[in-house]
Amino acid sequence: MRRRLAAAAALILLAACSVPPEPQQAPVGESPFVYVKNTDIVTEWDPSRSYSNEIIAFQNVYETLTLWDPVTKKSAPRLATSWRSSADGRTWTFSLRPGVTFHTGNPLDATAVKASIERTMAAKTGASYIWDAVSSIRAEGPLTVTFALKYPVPLDLVASAGYAAYVYDTKAAPDLGKWFKEGRDAGSGPYTVTKWNKGKEDELTLSAYGDYWGGWRRPHYNTIKYKAVPDPERAYRMLQRGEASFVDRLDPELFAKATAAPGVRTSDRPSFTTAMMLFNTATGPMKDIRVRRAVQKAVDYRGLIKRLKGSVMPASGIIPEGLLGHVPDQVPKQDLAAATRLLQRAGYGPGGRPLRLRLTYGEGEADEEVLARRLQSTLRGLNVTLETRGMHWNEQWEQGKKRGQDIFVMYWWPDYADGYSYFGQVFRSADPPVLNLAYLNDQGLDALLDNAPELTVTDKPAAQRIYEQATDRVLEQRAAAAMTWVVKSQRAYLGAVQGYDDNPAYPDVVFVYDLRPSG
Repeated sequence: MRRRLAAAAALILLAACSVPPEPQQAPVGESPFVYVKNTDIVTEWDPSRSYSNEIIAFQNVYETLTLWDPVTKKSAPRLATSWRSSADGRTWTFSLRPGVTFHTGNPLDATAVKASIERTMAAKTGASYIWDAVSSIRAEGPLTVTFALKYPVPLDLVASAGYAAYVYDTKAAPDLGKWFKEGRDAGSGPYTVTKWNKGKEDELTLSAYGDYWGGWRRPHYNTIKYKAVPDPERAYRMLQRGEASFVDRLDPELFAKATAAPGVRTSDRPSFTTAMMLFNTATGPMKDIRVRRAVQKAVDYRGLIKRLKGSVMPASGIIPEGLLGHVPDQVPKQDLAAATRLLQRAGYGPGGRPLRLRLTYGEGEADEEVLARRLQSTLRGLNVTLETRGMHWNEQWEQGKKRGQDIFVMYWWPDYADGYSYFGQVFRSADPPVLNLAYLNDQGLDALLDNAPELTVTDKPAAQRIYEQATDRVLEQRAAAAMTWVVKSQRAYLGAVQGYDDNPAYPDVVFVYDLRPSG
């Protein structure tokens, strides 16, 4: 996510040609890259099941067949150097990079690719749905793997996904599940796991893998340290003192300070990350659609954008601008008169029964806290008491799976650079809910979404129409959520860090191997 991918693709292609290989020697010396995040880092160690914050580390430990390039808006080489598809889009063949090994020492070949993706498909959890179109995988030779599909999908794009597309060594241990739970990895990336302190501030340490196929001739960071620091003020002080190399998100006031601070660089880019308020459509008072619509209309969307001072942008529809399925001119607006009428029709509101709602948000997410407090104040004037609670993500998610709140505030980004995962994981019927934390069970919506992946390849205008219908169904007909804003990726990092760039398809990821440390 943090690199100029057009240049990265060129470097990858050069490595695949006849240029002499770089010496396989990990960098030496004490030059850690320290990444500070406001939430826990690792939720799930198994790359077949991973579906949370660990993406920021996993993209440095594991690799995928392709990588999405935000400049060309196409897939670029990674573990695959080239690929081709049949005319009907139902057969895809990938040629693999020679000489790649896993951190276990085993070779990464076509058989390993087949085994890892088949294991991920069998897991049937997390983002494994990205492979639903695959009917079979064949190892055609040591470095050639072919996928046969049940229906056409852009498999080169699927293979670049931030989750569930990792290639890993299924032969790392007899009990692979136990191996991963112990905080081990089986990747092929430039860094490997050396220390994991679950629940601690110094949560995770990665070290350079000496036999990485890209080599270590040029200056690189030899160690990556991931710290969980919920307090943004403290995170910023750590950056100022040089105790942190990179802070993925600061509140608007701190980011403004960072832009003027000596020795600190900043990056400010549009992202694919959307702030969602998911409403409990299954139980409690928000099972009543009138209450859900009232809360939708009570949100001060414009006021929040203004309060957050340039760190966010208005959301229009569900899918953000830049991806197929975006619906322009559907920016929500506050309407307190309509909210009052809806509450009164449901027996609540001014003059009616008091209503109590529970909202959870991510601890350390300063902008989510602003949303919670402003909504709490607005609803108080409508005879609604909103209980708000900031929680560690893992705790919030576990409670959400048990339908333990009325409103679940979270950030969402696509599994790969496509609109489907905004719907397929968040609003498609699911039991248990996993990430459908609005608990929506809408067979009509499901039927619409079933056609979207194929149409993305065969008929993009038709796919766009489906996403427009799905957006209307979720936000208007079912009032299952409110889309409060789209995040602007505002990063702060030390001036000595060279080569950082941002890729919205891999939110919050810093591809540390591509960076160049300087004095």
